[in-house]
Amino acid sequence: MSDKTILRALKGERLPVPPVWMMRQAGRYLPEYRATRAQAGDFLSLCYTPDLAAEVTLQPIRRYGFDAAILFADILLLPQALGAELWFVTGEGPRLSTITDAAGVAALKPVEAIHDTLSPVYETVRILARELPRETTLIGFAGAPWTVATYMIAGRGTPDQGPAHAFKAADRAAFAALIDRITEGTIAYLSAQIEAGAEVVKLFDSWAGSLKGADFDDFAVAPTRRIIAALKARHPGVPVIAFPREAGPRYAGFARATGADAVALDNSVSADWAAAEVQKDGCVQGNLDPRLMVTGGEALVAETRRIVAAFSKGPHIFNLGHGITPDADPDNVSRMIEAIRG
Repeated sequence: MSDKTILRALKGERLPVPPVWMMRQAGRYLPEYRATRAQAGDFLSLCYTPDLAAEVTLQPIRRYGFDAAILFADILLLPQALGAELWFVTGEGPRLSTITDAAGVAALKPVEAIHDTLSPVYETVRILARELPRETTLIGFAGAPWTVATYMIAGRGTPDQGPAHAFKAADRAAFAALIDRITEGTIAYLSAQIEAGAEVVKLFDSWAGSLKGADFDDFAVAPTRRIIAALKARHPGVPVIAFPREAGPRYAGFARATGADAVALDNSVSADWAAAEVQKDGCVQGNLDPRLMVTGGEALVAETRRIVAAFSKGPHIFNLGHGITPDADPDNVSRMIEAIRG
């Protein structure tokens, strides 16, 4: 395993060519994904059918030869396993039953019960661990507690996470209890993914940027630190990537504060700033603007090379600053990889 480039970068090694993968690399921009998605019938069936979930995970590896595959699943499978109702509305996205008070938190299932629902996900991991090329790293993942909580409270994605902020202001103790339950569930979920064969895990805190001041410390930093500490105790040597999206200046020091082996960066911060302020603490991941995967051209090549150069003095995993979008051109992915690998 020591020759896997992503694992080497996560251990702090500076590599002459950074390893590369993309968030949402198994997705609607690929015709082969769309075909498999149609075969599954609906999104949740795709997530919970191990053979099909493994197939869409493998598709971008076959096409592009990425250095890592990330498990195909969804961050909202954990709240469903904890007892929330979950469904997807075509063209609009996920919907959940809502939690609005302490009684709703208390009604959630115990953490020990999540594995019944999530066992197909673990089977997908086992299939991937067998079928991925030897040189390809397998990444498992979960949503970070704050981001998962925002969906569980609002019942859907919101532009400003207003319902979660309102719950937090109205009953901070009940909100903290919800964060605790999600944190415990996330530890159990990621631990089971590692036991099934995940070599790295990633925490997606997609809405971390809306937390300010002490709230960022209490609900972004502290749960991440607790999850990482628990995983490191159970699975020494398994790296963790943290992605507190839109954290801005709070990216600096995040690895030290949480124990993360790498910090993933969105494209709202410059690579030059992050190289000086974030990479000094270890590996960074990022941070090409996903819009360039739509527009392509020389701008894509130039910006890819600029990011590689900016992070070239330390450990770096090349990625986008957010997930690739359905309107991206698959040929632009090849152009990006060629610009990285030369």
